[in-house]
Amino acid sequence: MSPVLAGVLQLLALVVALGLSYRPLGDYMAKVYSSEKHYKPEKWIYKAIGANPNVEMRWPAYLRGVLAFSAVSVLFLYLLQRVQGSLPGSLGFVSIDPDQAFNTAASFVANTNWQSYYGEQAMGHVVQTGGLAVQNFVSAAVGIAVAVALVRGFARSRTGELGNFWADLVRGTVRILLPISVIGALVLVACGAIQNFSGIHEVGQFMGGSQQWNGGAVASQEAIKELGTNGGGYFNANSAHPFENPNGLSNLFEIYLILVIPFALTRTFGRMVGSLKQGYAILATMATIWLGFVALMMWTEFAHPGPAFDIAGGAMEGKETRFGIGGSSIFAVSTTLTSTGAVNSFHSSYTGFGGGITMLGMQLGEIAPGGTGSGLYGMLIMAIIAVFIAGLMVGRTPEYLGKKIGTREIKFAALYILITPALVLCFTAASFVLDTPAHSMTNSGAHGFSEILYAYTSGANNNGSAFAGLNADTQWFNSTIGIAMLLGRFLPMVFVLALAGSLAEQSPVPETAGTLRTEKPLFTGLLVGTIMIITGLTYFPALALGPLAEGLAA
Repeated sequence: MSPVLAGVLQLLALVVALGLSYRPLGDYMAKVYSSEKHYKPEKWIYKAIGANPNVEMRWPAYLRGVLAFSAVSVLFLYLLQRVQGSLPGSLGFVSIDPDQAFNTAASFVANTNWQSYYGEQAMGHVVQTGGLAVQNFVSAAVGIAVAVALVRGFARSRTGELGNFWADLVRGTVRILLPISVIGALVLVACGAIQNFSGIHEVGQFMGGSQQWNGGAVASQEAIKELGTNGGGYFNANSAHPFENPNGLSNLFEIYLILVIPFALTRTFGRMVGSLKQGYAILATMATIWLGFVALMMWTEFAHPGPAFDIAGGAMEGKETRFGIGGSSIFAVSTTLTSTGAVNSFHSSYTGFGGGITMLGMQLGEIAPGGTGSGLYGMLIMAIIAVFIAGLMVGRTPEYLGKKIGTREIKFAALYILITPALVLCFTAASFVLDTPAHSMTNSGAHGFSEILYAYTSGANNNGSAFAGLNADTQWFNSTIGIAMLLGRFLPMVFVLALAGSLAEQSPVPETAGTLRTEKPLFTGLLVGTIMIITGLTYFPALALGPLAEGLAA
């Protein structure tokens, strides 16, 4: 079987698996967030944290819940790392330095999982399981909760109430993420991923010396890191490590975990707003971009010219032979078009255009299908922008899902799409203006520029993958990327929830002959075009200095 055919068959198998999961999972999540029933374990949690899950919240109260919970999470995770040296199960690792502890705490709470450390050489079992793995669950649940709040803003009328944050957080964790992760961990163990709490041990003699490995609850953390679109690996090699991702079957299953909730949330959206066709339109937009990026990535990695590439069957540098170019390309696109950031190959070793595709996927806002929750609300923001543009074309007040998109709503949407590019470009520029940050680059020229541009693109978009080659474990990068991650995560949520509150207060607008049919293929095309044009206008100059210049020079 040729490598190209193998890649295509993997893609088809993945599409079939996602298609079979779409309806039952999407309907189940809609039922979870529409239910008024509380299970006993959930009631115990509410009692422990002193929350009343039956109280409806307006958007300022919902936002305060999001920010308060996240602030406490950052503080807890920071302190846990700072006292690691005194904890049992630390495997002899010392406490984490303040700047790196801040960066890691910000990273995992912001659902980014950017890692400027070697996981197997820095974090013990308590920090990994009691700190990082816990945040993998709750940070993903926060993202879904905010998305559901925005959906309720479209679905409700003449009220500013968006639900209860604490109920949404607990239900997302207990009823959705936890049970699927248990099943996912069992599948990964069956595929060969490790799951233990062993200490550090030697693995034999290599060139006169011994190699050491430490064990860990790898399969369980791998499952939620992919399912919650988190991405932080137990080992520095991340999903390229055989303990995390042993073979081609586990690789395909991990890609499935990355994509299944973000895609299924479009069904949840359609069910909650009372129009499944609206969900299908959003799904079609996400799927069109994702499939287009996968096809483009496969083409550039399989067809890159040169005798070495011809012998290897494509651009195999930085890729695992057990996954091949097809499995690596699908994984790279999926992880950068979502907010996952896990890697099964080194994106820095991709061709110039291939590296640019991974960067562009994040710069779209990670909305195809995006992160757990963040992908859906990001796409709905872009849908509002597209409706507004269409309204300008015909001289009509734009409407979406029976709600008028007025001055207030479009300001919130505009602020949402501006904040992340501003963080990426300003921090990248500052890193080249100052002397010290540039010393962290392994490469010079266009590729060196891409290293830093990728780092801030990954941080501000809450992706977490790295281009490799950049020494990010410095005070400058730990601090600035940490700030970019927090602002890139929570400032957009402010505008999303404010928009949700504004929409919920409106009275529904009756549909007329002049209403834009947002469930039709024409709107899907308009939405795809809007996304690509806005991203191109924002990032093209920066991309031209990095991956495009490198690709054209190859």
